[in-house]
Amino acid sequence: MAGEHSEQYREGLRLFNEEEFFECHDVLEELWSEATGAERKFIQGLIQASIALFHFGNENFGGAKKLYITARKNLDPYGDQFMGIMLGVFLQDFQRCFQELLDNTETYPTTVTLRDELVPKIRSVSEEVVG
Repeated sequence: MAGEHSEQYREGLRLFNEEEFFECHDVLEELWSEATGAERKFIQGLIQASIALFHFGNENFGGAKKLYITARKNLDPYGDQFMGIMLGVFLQDFQRCFQELLDNTETYPTTVTLRDELVPKIRSVSEEVVG
C-alpha cells in the first residue's frame, strides 16, 4: 500500500488507527475536497466514521449514532476491499464497536461507553494495521 495512495491518505489512516479521530477528520477532509467520483464518497464515509468515534468517545451519543448511520451508507457500497484497505473487516469491527449504542433505546444513555478493545482499526489489504 505504501506507494499506491497519497501520503495524505496514508496519514489520515494512521491518525485514525492512533485514535486521533478529529485530526484524522482534518487530514481526510482536505483530501475529500479534491477527490472526485467513488473516491470522494468513500473518503466522506471515512471522515464520518472518524467523527462518529470522536463523538462516541465524548459521550455525544446522538451525534455518534447519526454519523455511524451515514458513514455506513457511504461505505457499505464499496465491498470488502477499497482504496487499499480491508473495508469489510473494518465495517464488521465498526458495527461491533457501536452495537451497544445502536441497541440502546434511552434518549440519554447512561450505561453505554466506548470500549477501547472494540475501537476498530483500519487494515491494509496485506492485513497489516495501517500506520
